[in-house]
Amino acid sequence: MKRIAISFIVAALVVTAGCSKANSGDNGGSNDGGKTVNLTVLSLMSSQVEKDAYTEVVQQFEAQNPNIKVDLQFPGAEYENLMKVRMSSGDLPDIFDTHGWAKVRYGDYLEDLRSEPWASKLLPSIEPYVTDEEGKVYALPLNQSKDGIVYNEDILKQYDIAVPETHAELMDAAREIKERSGGEITPFHFAGLDNYTLGYWFIFMANPLLISPADNFQQDFKDKKFEWSNWTFLPETFAQMHKEGLSNVDLLTAKQSDTTQQFAQGKVAFVVAPPLVLSTARSINPELNAGLMPIPAIVEGDGPSFSGGERNTMGVWKDTPHKDEAKKLLEFVAQTENLKKLSEATSLLPGIQDVEADLYLSPYLDKYKDVRVFPYFDREWLPNGMFDPMCKLGEDLIAGGITPEQYSEKMAEEYERLLKQEQ
Repeated sequence: MKRIAISFIVAALVVTAGCSKANSGDNGGSNDGGKTVNLTVLSLMSSQVEKDAYTEVVQQFEAQNPNIKVDLQFPGAEYENLMKVRMSSGDLPDIFDTHGWAKVRYGDYLEDLRSEPWASKLLPSIEPYVTDEEGKVYALPLNQSKDGIVYNEDILKQYDIAVPETHAELMDAAREIKERSGGEITPFHFAGLDNYTLGYWFIFMANPLLISPADNFQQDFKDKKFEWSNWTFLPETFAQMHKEGLSNVDLLTAKQSDTTQQFAQGKVAFVVAPPLVLSTARSINPELNAGLMPIPAIVEGDGPSFSGGERNTMGVWKDTPHKDEAKKLLEFVAQTENLKKLSEATSLLPGIQDVEADLYLSPYLDKYKDVRVFPYFDREWLPNGMFDPMCKLGEDLIAGGITPEQYSEKMAEEYERLLKQEQ
């Protein structure tokens, strides 16, 4: 029944977007004759704070351009399924969020935006993710990621625990917090009902295990010859954390909102997730004293690192009949005050020069400004589609349906299957 409901939602969104385009009074690409043009815009932004900020910017654009109406949609968890349907049908939204896949997944569908006035202002830190060697600009970055582990400052101070720099120190800190709090504080919180939160553990920890050390597996991934038994450390430690009570008992039934609430109330020490969870938690509890730390090193001799790259973007479908209007919207959103608003709403760094965002995490980002940033593991080293099985296997692992070794074996099977699909 759940699958039927999801399919119905996806189909309804496709019909809605299609009707929006069909009802447009202009099929040309320029807004002539006073006709109203309807632009469909899809975004992967999820929190209400983000959605409100984006909606406000779009409404300001509409007020200045009364003949252009923007249908701003936030499909949430169904975003990727919806985009797969749209790509297979050859009928994409006029503008859509590439969420880390501007070049690899969506590149062939995107208009080259190199001639847009904002394109020359891309920050060097985001440029590799949204441009290619030929100079094509795939999307307007609304922000950029620098993800690590969000933590409660007061809890670490209470128990005189230094910010962990290695995986072993992180686990020791978790055990000490559990023991000294008498179980009142949960070291780690994950939300199985929103299983992408389980996936964060694996993609965040994969870089320090496999990519960032001097002796790494980068060439193995490039040659498509990675031995997946080398992955087993990640499901082993994830399962061990839960077995020791270092993660929440209700891991499989908890929701993302539960994580946010528990963290806001000072009942959780660490959250392995993008920084948005912190800003959402502080909207619940403005007195929350929390910070951002790099992902600890796993291999001896290595140092901490961040995962990063593009997060929210606006890419223009190359075959949209409303190309001029779409680019006009991007140019409006790219204005400094609008990117500032979106950067602050998402708690993420801007991707365009001369945008000074007032972020709660700015002191931490400055403190760790010299820490290495590696692209998200799945986007750089895995075939398209691996994140979903990674999350589902995490559920199976905690439920006792598979062992850590079987997790790795199934990852190898998915890897081969998806590689063949790309050929």
